[in-house]
Amino acid sequence: MEQSLAAVNFRMDQELKNNMEMLCKEMGLSMTAAFTIFAKKVCRERRIPFEISADPFYSDENISRLKDSITQMEKRK
Repeated sequence: MEQSLAAVNFRMDQELKNNMEMLCKEMGLSMTAAFTIFAKKVCRERRIPFEISADPFYSDENISRLKDSITQMEKRK
């Protein structure tokens, strides 16, 4: 059974791309193979295969506090 292939294009930071290519090469993989492995694992497990968490620094509550602090500092000038 012949599989049809689709091209996937996305943008990433050039330095990140270079590092990824270098590390994939060290593992004997192309970036295409690495991303295919990732996609197959996501589909098989129906989840991202590693933990993703938000940095609490960027929470709405913290950003609001930071903005308030900046406003208070600016008023004291």
